[in-house]
This record gives sequence, structure tokens and C-alpha cells, in this order.
Amino acid sequence: MSTRPLSLSVVILAAGQGKRMKSDLPKVLQPLAGRPLLKHVIDTARQLDPTSVHVVYGHGGDRVRETLKDEKVSWVLQAEQLGTGHAVMQAAKHLQDDEVVLVLYGDVPLTKSQTLDELLSLANAKAMSLLTVMLDDPTGYGRVIRDSREQVQKIVEQKDASKKELLARECNSGVMAMHAKHLKSWLSRLSNDNAQGEYYLTDVIAMAVKDGIKVNPLVVANAAEVLGVNDKVQLSEVEAVHRREKARELMLAGATIVDPARIDIRGDVTIGKDVYLDVNVVLEGKVTLGNRVHIGPNCVIRDCTIEEGTDVLPNSVLDRAIIGPDCHIGPFARIRPSSTLARGVHIGNFVEVKNSQIGEGSKANHLTYLGDSTIGSKVNVGAGTVTCNYDGANKSRTQIDDGAFIGSGSMLVAPVKIGEGATIGAGSTITKDAPASKLTIARGKQVTIDGWKRPVKKPSP
Repeated sequence: MSTRPLSLSVVILAAGQGKRMKSDLPKVLQPLAGRPLLKHVIDTARQLDPTSVHVVYGHGGDRVRETLKDEKVSWVLQAEQLGTGHAVMQAAKHLQDDEVVLVLYGDVPLTKSQTLDELLSLANAKAMSLLTVMLDDPTGYGRVIRDSREQVQKIVEQKDASKKELLARECNSGVMAMHAKHLKSWLSRLSNDNAQGEYYLTDVIAMAVKDGIKVNPLVVANAAEVLGVNDKVQLSEVEAVHRREKARELMLAGATIVDPARIDIRGDVTIGKDVYLDVNVVLEGKVTLGNRVHIGPNCVIRDCTIEEGTDVLPNSVLDRAIIGPDCHIGPFARIRPSSTLARGVHIGNFVEVKNSQIGEGSKANHLTYLGDSTIGSKVNVGAGTVTCNYDGANKSRTQIDDGAFIGSGSMLVAPVKIGEGATIGAGSTITKDAPASKLTIARGKQVTIDGWKRPVKKPSP
């Protein structure tokens, strides 16, 4: 059983420019599953319940801080990028001597909290811990050098490694944990006498060995956990790994996913039994899918609750809405924020619903806009109906009571109320309340013009 330090500080190094990204966006703000890389790392750190989280930032600093302004972290500026050791030096003054310090990287987003928990259990007053990885092709990575007794002795960066050292396949991930008191001492002794002219944090390994502090390595089981992102190719590779992992989690929870390679899960998804997800479905934010929910191809579901038995047909977009049980949505439907659909509602092709509440069993099956509306149960809204909710300055509401029937092509000019059981004749423009249980028609007089001729195209000169 692993033991955790009583007091933990996390230092996240996020100051790199990321020139290879060929982007104006700072590297740590590049998107992974719809969230910045750095946000993924902060979220993982939070799962460890640390006393504090310090983010060392530099390139694009104002933009980084503004984008993540809601994160409860300590921001530490690294004005000059002089290496990983120099970056940690900037945070050192914020660390308490009796804390354990965990060093993470803002461009390494897939490390699991369970792995870090195990790494932390190996760090104590007499030992530090180091996350390593075995690679078939270790090119570009610092090598972990062990002695004849398999004890870690040092880390050598590739540019400084000898031919023999380059043969080592165990590589440094950069992730490490140690007591702050030791770390501060080692940082004060760092030198930039190397091929890069930088202060390497990895040099503390050899210092620990020299000081009699044991280095406990933890070889990560899945190399994907320590993948770093330096260019758009690596970003796509990390995205693919993340997508596979999220799809696997849902399938193990019971979801049927038609093609795990063609689904994007960009948030926290909770599912019931027998959920079915077709190809090219995108799930963003906090999504809850009840038993037997069926999502068709090419749908986007964002921050929604969809209750059991509901069918979402292809090419529909649902955003910050609550969908009741046994509803039928789409194809090509759009449900916008602050909308609530009760049981058995039908929203059909090219129907848009915005900030509206629709009662049980009501239907709007074709080419309709329902905005800022309160609609009762068993209402039928005909094709081409529009709730005219905006006068150019203010939004107003439309109320349609239980059992009303709205004929096709009707314009309901808000604020307006359609009474219970009322019928609106097709093609009407309703500007006043329509009484319950009666037929209301508002049309211009139909006229046929005798002798009228259709215009003809003038001959070319």
C-alpha cells in the first residue's frame, strides 16, 4: 500500500516557447481534446491533493495567465529560459523545507495521477524518486545511467553522452519527486557547464547520489504517459493516444462505440447501460448519457444531460441542454443552451431550440425555430414556424399552452400567448394572444391579378 507525503507542492514547468510548433499560440496552450496542454497537467496535479501548485511560465506569459486565470495556482515568472534547473530555481523560494516537491511539465499531458501517486510513495527524507521509461529508440532523450548493482547514478543528456552511455535504453521523463530541503541545496550547486549552456535539473540526480540520498526509479509501464509535445506531429500523436484511452474507458463502462478511432471525448462523460455511440461523435465538457441513449453519426454533445431511451439522429448539435427520456432528436437538429425537453419530445430535421422549455410529448418535426419559448405538453408545431423573439433590441417570450396546434409557416411575434387547445391556421402571423380551444387565422387577403404577365429576360445587345 502506497504512502503519500503529508505536505506536497507541485512545480509545473511551462515556460518554453515551442518554436517547433510554428504557432503564435504558446506551446502549453496548444489544444488537446479541447483543453490547453497545461490545463491537463494542472488537473492531474489537483488529483494529488497538493498543498500548492506553482506554474513556472515565461514565453507568452500574459496569454497563458489570462487563458488559465481561473486556476488556483501560484504563477512564477522565468524571464530568461536558461534550462529546467533554472526554471525550478524560480519556484524554490515558494517551497517549504519539509515539503515533498513533485516536478511536472506543462507539455507532458498524459501522465496518470495513479502513476504519480506511486512515484510519490518512493520519496522520503532519505530518498528521491524518478520516473523513467524504456524506449526502443531513445534518440533525443536523456539517458538514465545505472551502476553494476542497478542503482541509478546520474542522467546524461544526449548531447553530453558518451558512445557507451548512448546505448542505454532507459530514459529520463523529467518527472521527479524529492524533499524541498534537498532540492534547494542541489539547485544552489547547479552549473551550466555543458553542451547547451543550460542549468539541467537532471544534474540533481548525481548530486543526490553523492550526498547519500537514494534515487528510487519508477519505470512507467506505458510510454505514452511521458510523451512530450514539441511540434504539431507530436500533438496529433498525443491526441490519438488520449482519444483511444477515453474511448476504452467508455467501452469498459459498457458503451458500444462503433469505431474507437472516430470518436472524440473532450471532457467528463458518465454513461448508463447500453449506450450506443456512432462514428464521429464529439462529447465535450460534462456529459451524462442515460441507459439506452443512442447517438448517431457526426453529432456534437456539449455539457448536456440526456436521459434514458433518447435517440439523437445524425448531424445534430446539443449544447448545454437537458434532454428528457424517450426523446427523438434530429437529424440536423440544434438544441442551444438553457433548453429543457421533457419526456417524449420530438425535435426533427432543421429545427433549432434556444432557451426554451418543451413539455411532454410535444413535437416540432421540420424547419422550425423555437427561441425563448415555454411550450406545454402535446403541442404540435408545424413546419416553418418561427417564434419571433427579437425586436432588434430586446428578447421576448412566447407561451404555447398544452394541446395547441400551430399550422405550418406561422410567425408567432413575441410576447404572445397561444391558449390551451388553440389552433393557429397555416401561414398566420400572430401578434396578439390566441384564445384557448379556438381557430385563429391571420392572413392577408388572397388576390389573383388578371392579365398579369411574368417578366421576360431582355435580349442581349
